Amino acid sequence: MSIEPLRVAVQMDHISTVQITGDSTFAIMLEAQARGHELFHYEVGNLAMRDGVVSAPCEPVQVRDEEGNHFTLGEAKREDLASMDVIHMRQDPPFHMGYITATHLLERIHGEGPGKTLVVNNPAEVRNAPEKIFVTEFPDLMPETLISRAPDDIRAFYKEFGDIIVKPLYGNGGAGVFRVQPGDQNLSSLIEMFHEMTPEPMIAQRYMSEVRAGDKRIILVDGEAVGAINRIPGEDEARSNMHVGGRAEAIGMTEREHEICARIGPELKRRGFIFVGIDVIGDYMTEINVTSPTGIREVKKFGGADIAALLWDAIEAKKV
Repeated sequence: MSIEPLRVAVQMDHISTVQITGDSTFAIMLEAQARGHELFHYEVGNLAMRDGVVSAPCEPVQVRDEEGNHFTLGEAKREDLASMDVIHMRQDPPFHMGYITATHLLERIHGEGPGKTLVVNNPAEVRNAPEKIFVTEFPDLMPETLISRAPDDIRAFYKEFGDIIVKPLYGNGGAGVFRVQPGDQNLSSLIEMFHEMTPEPMIAQRYMSEVRAGDKRIILVDGEAVGAINRIPGEDEARSNMHVGGRAEAIGMTEREHEICARIGPELKRRGFIFVGIDVIGDYMTEINVTSPTGIREVKKFGGADIAALLWDAIEAKKV
């Protein structure tokens, strides 16, 4: 498919902070540049709206797959973001009021088709689908889960299962994730800590020993599964996130995982979630990541699909 070069803005944490060997945003930018699209870079903190116009100081950017020499920025110019063909909303969570505000602003300009500004992913739907809550729409595909702030509820859940994971409802990257094992005397202290830190509920899930074999990240593009990577937790670690030392390895998909993707795919597509990463432990899905999914470079590194190319194929198809 032939398409005219697109103006592409990437809303992200500053590109100087990117670790390019494992960064999905950088892979997306490399592929856009290879296709001749015009790239711009801006930080979410610089978004503004005046008289209905959503804008940001955008810097033209060139990217190179060279560690330590991976970008060149041009002079910043405040741009009406409605003049962009595509905007990638790729700043890291956590999902807080700043994140939500950005979705409200970008929702003003989002649309599909020629002449529209396609925001990836649909900002209104991102706002309505926090990853640890969205997954509860598929209760038979997930492990036993409690969302509550009430200490008695959390203690009763722990008493029922005896071995649980407790984590922030809107956290990310493995931050604030605790395993409470049989006989552990720290649950009350954890509840107190969470109460002091945030007014939000906690999430508790039955601990799944299958995590020792890996927490699988499966990537879907426009509702279709396109690749997977396994993340193995460290020997003394309950978390498998790459941010905290999880080790990536090549892996395929099981029949159950294909079933999960077939079940959720149509709903992802309906909501305008073009790029999604789900987390699967054993036979159960634990999260649906729609904010800033990762895993593109790891999948390709281990001989899997070029997901950045598949993603741009899907985006370009929506622009013609």
